[in-house]
Amino acid sequence: MKVEYINPFIESVVEVFGTMLETDVARGDVGVSRSGSSNPRDIMALIGLSGPARGTVALSFPTATALALVRKLLGMETAVVDDTVSDGVAEIVNMVAGSAKAKLTSGGGPPIDLSLPTVVRGRNFEVEYPTKSVWLEVAFQSSLGDFSLRVTFEKI
Repeated sequence: MKVEYINPFIESVVEVFGTMLETDVARGDVGVSRSGSSNPRDIMALIGLSGPARGTVALSFPTATALALVRKLLGMETAVVDDTVSDGVAEIVNMVAGSAKAKLTSGGGPPIDLSLPTVVRGRNFEVEYPTKSVWLEVAFQSSLGDFSLRVTFEKI
C-alpha cells in the first residue's frame, strides 16, 4: 500500500470531526503494522471498501472518547457504551469512509463501494485480517479524547 493513499482518510477525519462534532483534531504519527490487533482500544468501528480499491477502514476509541463523541454528535448525555454509542461510532466511520471515497474517486474513475459499518466492543477482542495486510495507523488527539485511524487497502 502506498502511504499517500492515507491522506484522503486523514483529511476526512479532520473534516468530519470539525464539521459534525465541531472539534479540532491533531494528527499524531503515522505508523505501519502488519497486524490488525496491535491497539484495538475499547470500541472499534470498521467499514469495508470494494471496487477499484479493496480494504478496510477502522476508527478505534477508548470508552471515554467514544462516550464524549456520541454526547457531542447527538447532544444527549450517555454514560455507558450501549447500542446508541455503537450506532454513533458506526456513523462517524461511515462519514469518514464516505468522504475519503469521494476524494479517492474524484478523478472520475469507477466508484468505490462501502460496506455497512461493523462495531466491535470490549477489551478482549482481536480482529483478524488477511495475513499479508499492511495497516497504516494514525493517532489523533482531540478535546473529546484520543483515538486512532487504521486503513488497509489496495487500489486495483
